[in-house]
Amino acid sequence: MPIPAFAFAISFAMPVLIGLGAAYGGWWLAGAPLYGWLVTSLADRLIGINEENADPNTPDARLIWHRVVTWAWVPLQIAAILGAIYAVSLSDHLAWWEAMILMMGLGIATGGIGITYAHELIHQKSWWERALGEVLLASVCYSPFTSEHLYNHHRYVGTPRDPVTARYNEGFWRFFPRAVIGTFTSAWQIDHQRLRARGLSPLSPRNPWWRYALSSGVFLAYAVAIGGWYALLLYIQQCYTAIQQLEAVNYVEHYGLTRKHLGNGKYEHTKPHHSWNGAQHMTNLYLINLQRHSDHHYKPDRRYPLLQTYDEEIAPQLPYGYPVMVFAALFPPAWFRMMNKRVKAWRRLHYPEITDWQPYKFGLTQMPR
Repeated sequence: MPIPAFAFAISFAMPVLIGLGAAYGGWWLAGAPLYGWLVTSLADRLIGINEENADPNTPDARLIWHRVVTWAWVPLQIAAILGAIYAVSLSDHLAWWEAMILMMGLGIATGGIGITYAHELIHQKSWWERALGEVLLASVCYSPFTSEHLYNHHRYVGTPRDPVTARYNEGFWRFFPRAVIGTFTSAWQIDHQRLRARGLSPLSPRNPWWRYALSSGVFLAYAVAIGGWYALLLYIQQCYTAIQQLEAVNYVEHYGLTRKHLGNGKYEHTKPHHSWNGAQHMTNLYLINLQRHSDHHYKPDRRYPLLQTYDEEIAPQLPYGYPVMVFAALFPPAWFRMMNKRVKAWRRLHYPEITDWQPYKFGLTQMPR
C-alpha cells in the first residue's frame, strides 16, 4: 500500500510558519527556513531511510487523497504570497530586513515545495491539473519550466542538449545562470517549433507564452498595486529565491551523470542510473517522493506515491537528503569533495569501457573509446 496521503502533507506547515513570520516578525521569521532545511534534515537523521515500494499498478481511484494533497497546496501558496505582499506593504511592524527574510522564507517554500507540486501536476494528463501546476509556476515567474521540462529535459537529460544537467566539476554558481537562461531559450525554441508544426506563428493565441506572461503578470501587478516598487522588488526577491531553490535541486538530481553517446547524435535510453536517488524518509514525505528521481525519469507518468526506490547497483544514492545536498551545492569545494568520488564510482560501475571522460565533462559528444 502507498504511504497514507496525510503523511505527505507535512509540507503544509510552511505556509503556517510564513503566516506567523508575517504577523509577528522577529524570531518567527526563522521558522520557515529552519523547518525547510534543518528540521527535515535532523528528522532524516533520526528516522533514517525508507526503501519500501508501493505496488506501481495501484489504480488512480485509490490515490484520490494523494491527489487532493497536490491540489490543496495551490490555494495555500497563493494565499501565502498575497498575504506576505500585503504584510510587507501595508503593515508597519516589519523592518526592511525583516521583510527580506520573510520573502526569502517564502521563496524557499514556493521554490522547494511549490515547484515540486507544480512538477507533479504538469506531468498529469488532465488539463486542469496541468493548469494548477502552471499557476504555481506563474507565481514565481518561471512558467516556461513547463515546456522545457516536459519536452526537452525528459528527452535529453544527461546529454549536452539538456540545460539543467550539471556537468562534472561544474560548480553551482556557474550552472545556475546557464540553467535559467537555457530553460527560457529552450522553452521558446520548443514552443516555436510546436507552433510551426501546426502552421501557426509565435503571435498565435495558442502560443503558451501569452498564458505564461498573463498569469505571472497578475502577481506582478498585485505587488505593484498593493505596495508599489518596494513590494515589487520584494516579490522579485521571492521569485529569485524560488528559482534558485529549483535549480539547486536540478543540480543535485543529475550532477555528473551522463547517458552514453551511441554516435550520430543518438544516446542510450534513460535508465534509473541516470539520476541520483534518495531514500531519506522525512525529506521524501516533505517533497512528495521527489528524491525517488531515478524512477521518475524511468517512468515519468507514475504518480508520486507509487515512485519506486532502488539500491546502489541500480541507481546512484545521495549521501544525505535534498536539504543538506542543496546547502552543500552552494559551496562548490565542499560539493566536489563530497560528490566527485561518487561520480567516479558510478562511472566505473556502469561504464567501465569508457576511459576518456573529458568530452562528457565539457558537455560535448563523442564516441566512447
